[in-house]
Formats: sequence, structure tokens, C-alpha cells
Amino acid sequence: MATPAPATENPDHYRLPTDVKPTHYDVVIKTDLEASTFQGFVRASFDVVKETSSITLNTTALDLGKVTVHSDALKGSQTPADRSFDKTQERASFQLESPLPAGSKGDIKIHFSGELTGSMLGYYKSSWEDDGKSKSYALTQFEPTAARRAFPCWDEPLLKATFGITMISRDGTTNLSNMPATSEELLGPNSDVSEDVRELTASFKPEEKWKITKFENTPPMSTYIVAVANGDFKFLETSVKMPLSGKTIPLRIYSQYSVFDYQKAFDLMLFCYSATPDVIHQAQFALDVKAAALPLYEKIFNVEYPLPKLDTLVAHDFDAGAMENWGLITGRTSVFLLDPERADQQSRKRVATVQSHEVAHMWFGNITTMEWWNYLYLNEGFATLMGEVIIPGLDAKLSSHPIEVDCPDANHINQIFDALSYSKAASVLRMLSNYVGEDRFLKGVSLYLKKKLFANSKTHDLWEGISTATGLNITELMENWITKIGFPYLTVTEEANGIRVRQNRFLESGAAEPKDDETIWNIPLFVLSAQDGGKVSVDKTAILQERERVFPVDTSKPFKLNAGTVGVYRVLYTPERLVKIAEEASKKDSVISVNDRLGLVYDVLALSKAGLAPLSSALTVVDKLKDETEYLVWDGIGDSISGLVSIWWEHPEVVDKLNAFRRSLFTPIVDRLGYEFNESDSRDVKLLRKLAITQAAGGKEPKVLDELKSRFDHFAKTGDDSKIPADLQQVIFSTAVKYGGEAEYEAILRAHDKPKTPMQKIAAMIAFGNAQDSALIKRTFDAISTKARDQDIMYYFAGLAANFKTRKLLFEYFQEHYAELSKRFEGNFTMQYLVRYSMDFLSTQKDLQSVEDFFKDKDTSKYNQSLNQTLDTIRAKIAYIDRSTKDLEEWLGEWERRR
Repeated sequence: MATPAPATENPDHYRLPTDVKPTHYDVVIKTDLEASTFQGFVRASFDVVKETSSITLNTTALDLGKVTVHSDALKGSQTPADRSFDKTQERASFQLESPLPAGSKGDIKIHFSGELTGSMLGYYKSSWEDDGKSKSYALTQFEPTAARRAFPCWDEPLLKATFGITMISRDGTTNLSNMPATSEELLGPNSDVSEDVRELTASFKPEEKWKITKFENTPPMSTYIVAVANGDFKFLETSVKMPLSGKTIPLRIYSQYSVFDYQKAFDLMLFCYSATPDVIHQAQFALDVKAAALPLYEKIFNVEYPLPKLDTLVAHDFDAGAMENWGLITGRTSVFLLDPERADQQSRKRVATVQSHEVAHMWFGNITTMEWWNYLYLNEGFATLMGEVIIPGLDAKLSSHPIEVDCPDANHINQIFDALSYSKAASVLRMLSNYVGEDRFLKGVSLYLKKKLFANSKTHDLWEGISTATGLNITELMENWITKIGFPYLTVTEEANGIRVRQNRFLESGAAEPKDDETIWNIPLFVLSAQDGGKVSVDKTAILQERERVFPVDTSKPFKLNAGTVGVYRVLYTPERLVKIAEEASKKDSVISVNDRLGLVYDVLALSKAGLAPLSSALTVVDKLKDETEYLVWDGIGDSISGLVSIWWEHPEVVDKLNAFRRSLFTPIVDRLGYEFNESDSRDVKLLRKLAITQAAGGKEPKVLDELKSRFDHFAKTGDDSKIPADLQQVIFSTAVKYGGEAEYEAILRAHDKPKTPMQKIAAMIAFGNAQDSALIKRTFDAISTKARDQDIMYYFAGLAANFKTRKLLFEYFQEHYAELSKRFEGNFTMQYLVRYSMDFLSTQKDLQSVEDFFKDKDTSKYNQSLNQTLDTIRAKIAYIDRSTKDLEEWLGEWERRR
């Protein structure tokens, strides 16, 4: 297997020469949606840092035309004597006859052209259907290294410059970019344009109407957050008054999305030909979130939002979830659109989280940008902290990487856009915030942003700001959390004068070997202790900075480490103490909070998977919490039990007993809450109802399955989906396909082809994977190649990976179609997810060997991180099954006897 370059290799080999530094780009792009092409020219101004006879910048997938270089010092222009290309590093070098003097200024003008493909990289096209006709529009996705696919540039985050964008397009379309338009006019014979623009428009036919749109110059920014788009867009708009500047900022959200009106189709008996009403109103919720978040972040960070507008463009074809282009956020339909009358809680949360995340990037990443991609977490960690924080499981693998990861080669950057750069980074920052206090933390963050306005940063800059605000040595405190792989678990034993706490690295595969367990983290313990009178105190001063140490704690009263589950570590108690904590947690007036109970569930299951505690003890904790009322805790329980079912999937007798246990936990909740979602229900009640029904169905509860099938049957026969609550759409669709036949599959296919909402289409794609009939399974696999949009293929894989009958078939499909998939997703994020979906469910030594053998002769350099993590996951499951099957069977047998 090919691997990324070792960290010891000279990173300068992968970085552009620093002889010249860009200061401003004038970019002119002509978009022809009918021909699926674009062309233009870029004039990039630069400072000459040291004398040079060559200019090297990034470009790929473009045809380059005329090139001229102007020098102020030489008082003239020259055409490069030669040009060369490095396809691997995606660079062009232009050799000059007359050297450019150090300290001088100049510019380079390059003409270029390219194709608008569906690659979801660079400047690409996205298609949609309107009244049965296929239409397209163009947009950009540049992060991390695809701006070079749209125009030649110095495509590295450190090389910031200002940008002046001009777009030429057919009349009747809308042009969008980072900044507001300053002018827009139809092009004609007498238009006042440059000779270069005149050359671009020379081929226009007399009957065609074209226009030119010029945009304001941007502040200094990195190339990866530049954005343009052209198409027939509709929009919603509002505005907000900013708390610091007092400016009124216009906000828009653009879309082209259409949906199918099923009831109208049934009324007209025209299933495939009915009109598709516009659904721009489905963007209102995302617009409202943006309007709430933008002024809030300006106030929290105490730094003005510097742009005069903030738009969002909803795209049909998009590789990532969303992208924080400065002033023009872009993203998938599923993260920005929802029907306010039909939206489930998950969809609302997703839209709110993603929009908040991207708006936070307007400061973290856009105003202040990491120097290089190894500091990616400075962007993504803060943005995630503003949205949603979870402690990731990826970091419990030997193949993990630090939050701050050495990544000299731009070809491997996509691999570090993972849960470690997003969620673990956010979790570590949240832990720091809780340790130093939120007010002081945010003050430090504000100092950091102000010092690095429109500039680039590295980790030390952030720590310096928080150190100034707190008076603490944050660099020393946080160094190992950022630069070292993994996170710890704490072993807590009780002594006469308190508790002894020991730290070791946590690995899901088992106890770490000494060579993998050398890091000593500075660990805030957040010790929760019960006090007299039912009060609780949390000691935030206790910190473990050595391998082990004794801390004074009154062990005669309830106590727990990691209060609020804000620390990035697991806690292993003695079996006796664990039982006491579980019993305390199960009380109605418990001192153990909801977040603590959730953390307890995840800890005991993770520790049992690692072989640090028996699985039976984890299940005992779950059983003691069976009277729990809070959704978050039940969500953790549901994840844990369904996770065990998935791991032991090739042991049907164990699966049957686990499902019986699952039914005993969740069916009573279904009986209590029912199937109807009322407006008066709280959000948590709605989420708990959905969870309980989904888990009971997964556990094969007959009466729940009958109810879900009945609701779907009404929809399949009439087209009326009023009996399918939005929150139950996925479980109803999946149940219908799993326990149905061709008729149910066809009904899901109709929903897929003409969805009412983005989430209905996603529910259908996942449901296809639940088929049990071999002919229907084949149709699902065929659809991956013939029907699935590139951005949607992961939903097909996810559905098939969840189906025990198709898991091995999915791995076979991946192997048989590897060349096709590699070519189809070359250069974007999708391939690393397909690797994981296709095989991380495997759990035998034979299957592990098959995976290793398959990849022996493959170039895995662009998804090596994902592959190694998947292999670690398989190894951990093999060890878990070998270690815990007997213990699991004995506990389930004893549970059955007690029941």
C-alpha cells in the first residue's frame, strides 16, 4: 500500500517558491452553461521578495493560453521564454529572459479555459430537473486545493491576496461571488471593456445576449475561500444590524430546488409528468439561523464582520456537506433546505448546526487563516465548537493522527478533514474553556483574532491569546493534547485519604503497549462530589500532570470524575464504585446530571470494547438505567446496544438475545409515547419517540413493525404520506423495504425519483439497501453506477452496510468496481468514506486478511488514513468478539432468567 510522505521529508518540496508573493488578483471568467465550458484570464499582481528568473504557481485541469509578465522596475512586459508543468504537484513554471529585481513589483497575466464537468471540484456544473427538463448551473468548491482548477493562482492558505472578480455570462442568469456586484450590464459592440474581455466575447453570435458583472474587491483572503457561481437562481432575503459596527448586513439564500407534489400526481393520475413546484421557501429556516448567528458571533468574538453581505447557495451536487466561502456559503440541499411543515428534528438540527458552523468560519478560517493545513483544526475545531461537540471514536485507533497533523504534501490534505480535525479539536477546546472559564476563554479567542486580522496563524498564536486572558501557561497545558496522537483513560482506585488516579493512552483494541503509551497529558479532572444537604460541588482546580497521583476526595459520598462529560478522556472505576455510580444515576433526584449519565454509558461500553472492563459490567449499568427519562441518555443506550448487534452480526444467537434485551428497553417507551407527533411535544419527547420506535423496530418488535408497515402501505397505495411523520420517515421506509417485496421497493423508488424534500430522497436511498430479495439487492447495486448522483453514493453504501445480508456483497462490489470508483471520485472527499462504509463492519481474521490482500498492490495514498483506521476497526472488533463473547452470552442468559 502506498503511503503519504514521511514527516521527516523536507516540506519545502511541497510548497511553492517564495520568490514572489501575490498581493491582488483580477479574475475574469466567462461561463457558458450551454457549452459546459468556461474561459477567462487572471492578472495577478505580486511583490518580488528576491530576484528571480521564474514564476511558479498552481494550475491543473486548465488549458493555458497567452502569458505575459509585467515588471514595474523593468518598465515593460515580457513573454516567458519557456513554460513547464509538474502534474504531481499541479504547478506551472514560467521562465523569464529578464530577471525580476528584488523589492520590485509586477504582475502576470494568464489566459485559460476549462470544461464544466460534474467533478464537484474547482469550477464545476450541477444539474437539476425543471418540468421534466434537465438544467444546469455552475459553482465552485476550492477547499483544499482546487482553486487552481478554476484559474492559475498561488493556491496555498498563507499566500493571501485581495480579489477583484468579473463574470461574463448569458443574460437571464445570476452571477454570484464573495462580494456584492458593483455593476452589471449587457455586452454590446459599444461596451467599454478591455481588449482581453473583447477577445473573450468575440465568438458571441449576434442573436445571443451576454452580460458582464463586476464585483467589489475582497479583503485579503486565501484562494480556497474564493467562490463564484452562475445560474438561474431564486432567493430569499433578510438583513441584520450588527452589534459592533452598527452596519446593516443583507443576507440571502439562493436555490434552484424543485420537488414533486405526490398528492397532485395521484389526483391527476400522472405520476411521472406532473409539474414540480418551486420550494425556495424551504430555505427560510437556514436563512433564519444565519440571521441569528452572524450578529451573535460578532458580539461573542468582539471582532466586526468585515464583508458587506453574506449569501448562501444551495447546491444539488456537492462533495462535502457545506463550504465556508467568505460571503458566499455553499452546501448540499440536505443541509440547507427543509419543509417547515414536514421537517423532522434531525433535519432541523442538521441545518442549524451546519449553518452555524459555516458562519463561525467567517471569523475562524476566513478573517484569521491557518498558515498551512497542519493547523486545520484552528478553522474546523472552533467552527465545530460553535455548532455541535462530540468526542470522536477515531482517536482511539493506533492509526489516528494528532489534532495538529504534519501534512506537507497537498495531495494528502483531504485525508485530514476528519473527525479529529473537527470534533476532537472542538472537544479539546471545550475542555479548555471549561477549565479556564468561558468568559476568559472567549476573551483570549478575541485577542487572538484581533492580532491576526486578515492574516495567518498557527497554534502558538491561539495559546498566546488565551494565556494573556487567563494568566496561565496555555502552551504548556495544551501542547500534548494538540501535538500527540490519542487521548487517555483514567483508572480510579480508592485509598484511605482519597482516590488514586492513573492515566494511560486509550485504545479501542486493548491496553496500549509501552511504546504507544509514552504521552503524559495535563488532565483537568472536574471532580464532582456530593455535599451535605443534597448539594453538589465540582472541583475544577484538580489536574493530573503526571502518570498517577492521589487526590483528596470523600469516598463515603457519591463522586464522579469528568463532571458534565467535558473532558476528553474515559474513566475506569472499580466494579464496586461503578455499581454505586450507576445506582446513584438511576435515582430520580440523582446528583449525576444528564450529561454525566450519558458519559457514563459511553465510557463503560468503550472500556469494555477495549478489554479494560467486562462487557457484562457495561450491560449491568445499562440495565440499571432502564427507568431513565431523558432522551440523551437513551440515545447513548440505543447507540451502544445497536453497536453490539452490529459487531456480533455473524453470531445470530447472540443477536437474537441482544434484540430481546433491546425490545425490553425500548418497547415500553413506544407504548407510553405512541406514534403521533404533536406540536405541543417538547423537542426531547419527539426525539425520544423516534429513537424508541427505531430501536424497537431494529429489535424486531412485532407490533411496532406491523404499525410501521401499515403506515407505509397507505402511502404506497394512495400517495398520501400524512400517516408518515417526518421523524419516522427513515424507519418506515427502511422497514417497508426490509419486510416487503417489489411493490414496496417500487413505491420507495417513486419517492426517490420525485422527492418532496431532500430528506425524503435520502431516506429512500438508505432504504434501498435494506432489501432482502436477491433481485432487489441487485437493482440497488446497479443503481450505484446508473442512478446515484456522485454526492449521494454514500447513502446507498450506508444502507447496504447496515443490512447483514448485503454486507459481504458490498465488500465484493467495492473490490469489483474499485477502478471505476477510484476514477469517479478522484480528488474529492468521497473515496475515503466509501472505503470505510465498504468494510469496517467486517469482524473475522479471514476478512481482515482479504482486505489487506486486496490493497497490497493499490495506490492508497489519497485515502491511506481512512484505510488504516478501517483496518484498526476490524482488528478491534475481532479482539472484542474473541474476548467478550462468553461474558456476553452469560450475562444475556442471566438476564433472560431474571426476566
